[in-house]
Amino acid sequence: MRKKIKTRPTQADVADRAGVTRSMVSYVLNDNNERSVAPETKKKILDAIRDLGYRPNDIARALRMREKSVLADRHIGIVLRGVDMFLRPYYTEILQGIHLAAYEKGYQIQFIHFYDELKNPILFNKLIHSEEICGLLLISTDQCLKSVEDRKLIDQIRSRIEQIVCIEWQMPGLSSVSFDRQAAAVQVTNYLLNKGYYDIAYIGESDQRVTGFKQAFIEHGEIDISGLYIDNAADMASGYSAVKKLHQNKVMPKAIFAGSDEVAVGILLYLHEQGINVPDDTAVISIDNIEISGYTHPQLTTLNVQKQAMGYRAVEMIVNRSAGQEKDALTLLLPTELVIRKSA
Repeated sequence: MRKKIKTRPTQADVADRAGVTRSMVSYVLNDNNERSVAPETKKKILDAIRDLGYRPNDIARALRMREKSVLADRHIGIVLRGVDMFLRPYYTEILQGIHLAAYEKGYQIQFIHFYDELKNPILFNKLIHSEEICGLLLISTDQCLKSVEDRKLIDQIRSRIEQIVCIEWQMPGLSSVSFDRQAAAVQVTNYLLNKGYYDIAYIGESDQRVTGFKQAFIEHGEIDISGLYIDNAADMASGYSAVKKLHQNKVMPKAIFAGSDEVAVGILLYLHEQGINVPDDTAVISIDNIEISGYTHPQLTTLNVQKQAMGYRAVEMIVNRSAGQEKDALTLLLPTELVIRKSA
């Protein structure tokens, strides 16, 4: 008996599953604004698309036209945490490294999308499959995993794409390129402690950097760390607000450890406005070494993170097919080094 060949789902299959007309499916697929589709009808169609794994057959049409540019064996996809990353110099350097490596290795960036966009099953089925890309880079998307559904999406991605690299974060079972945030914070805090600063505040994101900040104090014999000042901040504006709140609530510390250079820039502005001299009154140190850190007043002492190298090495892992999963997952932690300038 001849084995029946499995065919890919069609728009007609989606229409049958959803109990609607094929034209209605076409309206939803093409996001046609000329005809409104009831929310419950659209949901039925999207659910059918998700269940069937339907995707438009653009690849097949392009292959028939012999457009080699759509062949996936040298195409890489990028998924970002959110749109704000385009404004953050830290992430633009990572993207620079990705594009540089892709160019040098003869690969192409097929798409850049945001994690939440992939919750649309039409877009997900169109992009996340081996006929579209040979590898996927997930940049800081750990901050998107806030629900069970968010994590299910990661599992769906893993089931479809073999070569996945997490950049600037780690996830069990996936390959990654990053730096050790906890060790970096220990390194920065030790620098301050060794210079005789013990009255230190931390202002930055609440992640492994906070753990490293506390660890350094414990290793220096400061067992009671309950009095350490820690405030959450992620950019220049929140850094400014956090140090303003600190100043209003207590005497300024002798040193501030900013979780990132952007946070430090906001801190430096506030201290300048208040006539607080850096580093004589309060020293400031941070992590990242983005370009602006060499042009602040005073120039910022910071820990260099190999941002461009993170992007470059992630692409290399896909090119070399070393970005395995589960027991074959590769974790690459890039070293950091202090760049001593004038702020601490």
